[in-house]
Amino acid sequence: MFVLLTTICVVLIVLVLAFVIMTKPARKRDTSYFAGKMYAHRGLHGDGVPENSITAFKLAHENGYGAELDVQMTSDGQLVVFHDGNLNRMCGVDKKLKDCTYEELCTYRLKETDEKIPLLSEALEALGGVDLVCEIKADNGAKNYTLCKKTYDLLKDYKGRFCVESFSPFLMRWFMKKHPEIIRGQLSENFIKTFGLNPVHFCMAELLHDIISKPDFISYNYKHKTLGWHIVKLLYRPLWFAWTARGDEEIESAKKDYDSIIFEKYARTDDSPEIDNIEDDVIESEALDKDTLDKE
Repeated sequence: MFVLLTTICVVLIVLVLAFVIMTKPARKRDTSYFAGKMYAHRGLHGDGVPENSITAFKLAHENGYGAELDVQMTSDGQLVVFHDGNLNRMCGVDKKLKDCTYEELCTYRLKETDEKIPLLSEALEALGGVDLVCEIKADNGAKNYTLCKKTYDLLKDYKGRFCVESFSPFLMRWFMKKHPEIIRGQLSENFIKTFGLNPVHFCMAELLHDIISKPDFISYNYKHKTLGWHIVKLLYRPLWFAWTARGDEEIESAKKDYDSIIFEKYARTDDSPEIDNIEDDVIESEALDKDTLDKE
């Protein structure tokens, strides 16, 4: 019995130490500039304005918010701003974005509006220097690191402050190695709760992939908490981004545990216009990131 109890204790200690080591973010540096801010998720969209559109980014700028956007790469190497790997939800075309040329993408429209899928360069110009969170999608396979390089080449000349994030720890590791001066973040949520248990989902949910990405901040589904979440929160205290808070009530709830908020549905103040920017299918689109994770 003594041997059994000793073995159990040793195993538990090893597991705890593994969690502590593997969840450790980067050596803490000044990320205070990005704290206490509101970032419009895929721009300030809704009421006929599609997500990740030029108009959505202009509205974020005009209303004094930062913005979050998603960047991908076309088959001919152009960087565009679009969330899903497939065009179906936003353009009604069952095609993967990575298999399309930019010329082909220009023939499609977002949600039956006049808005097209913008180039990253066009989006950056429309944002006008507001604070930016740039999510780098990992849909381009062997070309993912080319995407990282091209994204950096555009962002380095952006006239505002920016940081990068990704669900892929390998893309954030690229930034750590190539451009360590860039503030980088690890996106995650409780993938076990959302999609079921497998090794990748476990590591992502528990933030064990921090050992690869060494992030400066964590961007986490604000409705989820795991053991890894609590360990990082208690021991390391990095900058925390909440995604995605929808509406004033959720925004106020997220502020209890998070430093900055990525939001949908306009956060109203006494002198703010009434803009409802939630779209029902945006919630569905967040589940599409699972396809990318399962391929890594």
